[in-house]
Amino acid sequence: MTVAQQQATDLLATLAEIEPGSTLAQARETRDAATLHTQGSYDALFNSNENLAEFPLADRLALAQQVARWHNDVQLGAHYAERLKALSDDTSTSKQKYQTALAHAERLSFKPANATAEHLAELQDAGWSADAIVTLSQLVAFVSFQSRLLRGYRLISGKSVEDNGSASVGAAFWNSQAATHTGKNAPVAFTQDELGWEPWIASKPLKDFDPQQQETLARFGHSDSDYFRLLGRNLTVLEQRTLTDKGIFFTSGGLPRKERELAAAVASKINGCIYCASVHARKAAQLSKQPEAVQRLLDTPAGDILSLGQEPRWQAEIDFSASLSATPPTANQQQISGLRELGLSDLELLDLVQSTAFFAWANRLMLTLGEPFEQ
Repeated sequence: MTVAQQQATDLLATLAEIEPGSTLAQARETRDAATLHTQGSYDALFNSNENLAEFPLADRLALAQQVARWHNDVQLGAHYAERLKALSDDTSTSKQKYQTALAHAERLSFKPANATAEHLAELQDAGWSADAIVTLSQLVAFVSFQSRLLRGYRLISGKSVEDNGSASVGAAFWNSQAATHTGKNAPVAFTQDELGWEPWIASKPLKDFDPQQQETLARFGHSDSDYFRLLGRNLTVLEQRTLTDKGIFFTSGGLPRKERELAAAVASKINGCIYCASVHARKAAQLSKQPEAVQRLLDTPAGDILSLGQEPRWQAEIDFSASLSATPPTANQQQISGLRELGLSDLELLDLVQSTAFFAWANRLMLTLGEPFEQ
């Protein structure tokens, strides 16, 4: 198989230099749904023009290249640069429209918790439709996910990664405004309570989906969700993303589900996403039967280390997930070695990487397309 053929079926295996038959390759085969639909998400964003007529491929590739570079991901940045250079059709949007997209991408990459409804209004004023805003946000969030997968894969297989520093990663800023954009009571602290979420641009009404699209939403239980009907403005990407999610979190063996949920909560805490943290901290607490330990993590003040006071295995997993969630990521080989000393197999390490990385994607959508409210 040529490099081009392998990239067409499994881009990240090529960029991470995963050796066929290696324990990491076998682990990814065990998690074949996540592997397949991660590639499917890439294809929907960069190898298709379905639902993308107003978002030219040249702009998509240029933005992806910039996001990869912000993450200091040499391999991924080079991939998007090569694809952009080889593009025969360099049609692009206006400079002003592209600049608003670039500002949105920078916010999603570095400080998604700073997003406001006014930022989406700026995109709309520059000519971005609601459908295109969703696709733009999916693209930036997906490349953020890709970069963390790639770093994690290279660490597991002992390949070199960029040195992005080794300082411990502390909890980040979160939005503590007491009211939402529409005046609902907003949570001001991380919680295990159930929360609602409202979009800043209109979700697509269920009646506006055709029967086959409605069936797709129903299959995943998304029909009544404002969040998923908003993401359904690009249903192809949403379907691949949902299948990736299920392939990462709802699979047997490997890392216990409670620790996958813990990784999701850690990433959400690092990114300042109160909504996602509430969902996955609650699951981690229920499955581990350690609600106090989970709440201790949620209560960590901005700037402090999330793993303090946790038992050794959780401490190592939390530290790794926090480092992988930083922008750019600082997860390193020493952390992988420490996790192996605690008994984690390559499959368990893969699950930890993928569970953490997925919330680089999920948090960035939740934080920048809407906000949580107290029910």
